[in-house]
Amino acid sequence: MAEVFRKGGRHKVDAKGRVSIPSGFRSVIAQRDPERPAGEAPRFVIVFGDPRREFLECYSMDAIAEVNEKISRLKRGSPRRRMLERVYYDGSQTMSVDDTGRIVLPADLRAKIGLDGEAQFVGAGDTFQIWHPDTYGEVEKSHEEMFADLDPDMDIAELLDMDDEE
Repeated sequence: MAEVFRKGGRHKVDAKGRVSIPSGFRSVIAQRDPERPAGEAPRFVIVFGDPRREFLECYSMDAIAEVNEKISRLKRGSPRRRMLERVYYDGSQTMSVDDTGRIVLPADLRAKIGLDGEAQFVGAGDTFQIWHPDTYGEVEKSHEEMFADLDPDMDIAELLDMDDEE
């Protein structure tokens, strides 16, 4: 089974948009890029086409292949397929991790989420997210509130066996 993106961390973003990918993410990016030609840099896809998002969603190459497959099964020209094509094709960019473990985030992507001096990386399984640290801090508060609403005697692992509708 392939490794997943876990944890993350806060990393400096320089004036040119260069930022280091968390070291734990680098091997996952490489492992989840199975069709990468030998000797080429590991790749992933940043999806930024959903205007409701306050973060950049980064898909491993195998995760984006799964998304591509699902889109290809939809009826060509349908409103649903067109919306997904805009988000996942027109609203995305393939990135390569350089030899020093960095990427260059283009200015338009930095502006989309208001990144200036630092970026917060968040692991999310076969994807990871890049947030403005202040925005992520606000989201973390809402996550704490979700946990506060749970029965204190409940084992969090019980959620693994529930349907999303429950």
